[in-house]
Amino acid sequence: MKIVPKVLENRFVRLEPMAEVHKEDLRAACAADPALFHDLYPYSMLGEAFDARWTNQMPRDRATGAWMHYAVVVDGRCIGITCFIGADPVNAVVEVGGTYYHPDFRGGATNPAAKRLMMGEAFDTGARRVVYRVDAINARSRAAVLKMGAVQEGIFRRDRLTWTGRVRDTVVFSILDDEWPAVRDRLDVRLAAFV
Repeated sequence: MKIVPKVLENRFVRLEPMAEVHKEDLRAACAADPALFHDLYPYSMLGEAFDARWTNQMPRDRATGAWMHYAVVVDGRCIGITCFIGADPVNAVVEVGGTYYHPDFRGGATNPAAKRLMMGEAFDTGARRVVYRVDAINARSRAAVLKMGAVQEGIFRRDRLTWTGRVRDTVVFSILDDEWPAVRDRLDVRLAAFV
């Protein structure tokens, strides 16, 4: 498995390796739902925290290969972010996560289209397993991951300290390479229903 940052695109979204050109659109997208960051996200992407993450954390993540950040672009504008996290080529495992969309782009084609691209890239490059980790209280994300066809494996109790001080439980889901063709086909049928 060798995932490298590159543009991934279908008729709904264009995923571009995150760059300076995306910064202000992403900032505006994140600012559109501050309550979500306070309630559900392990880190903040608001105000000064956005600047610190953009200037310090994201470049470090890219340099180490720990995260590959993608701008989710719709109609030429960055409306969110999604990432490959912790790619492990030896074991052919990668997590898809760190996902956030402007509220106007939730519940439609954006998420299944972006995840279709990310998983397609992962499995096409040799992944055996794609993982999703979701805050246990995030019912919308848990439902979205299950709707895509992932299997819930379990819950890591008291797994992670969030930026607000809350200790979250993390639900772990996965899709395996031999499950991918059926998941891919269901996603394609689902996406075909969008005009």
